[in-house]
Amino acid sequence: MLYAVFMSSALPPFPEYQEPRDAHQLLEVGPASDEPCLRADAARNRARLLEAAARLIAEHGVAGVTMEAVAAAAEVGKGTVFRRFGDRTGLLMALLDHSARQLQADFLSGPPPLGPGAAPLERLRAFGVAVLYRSAEQLDLQLAAQPEPTRRFAHPAAGSLRTHVTMLLRQIVPDADCELLAHALLSSLDPALIHHLTRQRGMPMERLETGWLDLVARLTGTEPPR
Repeated sequence: MLYAVFMSSALPPFPEYQEPRDAHQLLEVGPASDEPCLRADAARNRARLLEAAARLIAEHGVAGVTMEAVAAAAEVGKGTVFRRFGDRTGLLMALLDHSARQLQADFLSGPPPLGPGAAPLERLRAFGVAVLYRSAEQLDLQLAAQPEPTRRFAHPAAGSLRTHVTMLLRQIVPDADCELLAHALLSSLDPALIHHLTRQRGMPMERLETGWLDLVARLTGTEPPR
């Protein structure tokens, strides 16, 4: 289908350390208190650990990612990994945070229809499909790193997606309760639901993609794309 172009590799490559970009152009993804500004050497070490973890996932799946295994793959002491990420969940969340920042850059400043330059309705359709395929490709990692229920919706990564969807909805249906509609739309992209539908129910991704486009049409009172 048309929107399958949003499928990408499981994790984008980790960039070399660079000076920070203009922060006001990006929504906050990672908690500021957890990610202080790092010196160049510390940033390189962090990227090295994340690259080692990504290799382990590619070779052995998420189950193969332990603090000990990452330390061995990166050729550092285990204490270094614990100091950098706290625990295994923190490490997995850091991997997802890197991917979330790439997605965020795509919908904030990438090419249309996901990025600016397309009509709000087209961007909303493209956004959901991009998130759907990204979640499906990283499903095991998404599930393993998912915060506990009481923190799930308050996590900054979830907040950045919700803010973006709310903003688009306000341009499409300004009289609606767009914040609640955003929650309703994003619930259809939940990794646990995608796992159930694709792996337990055997639904193809094309059906989920069509379902997203139909849901957007029904909630916004518009026609689905032909």
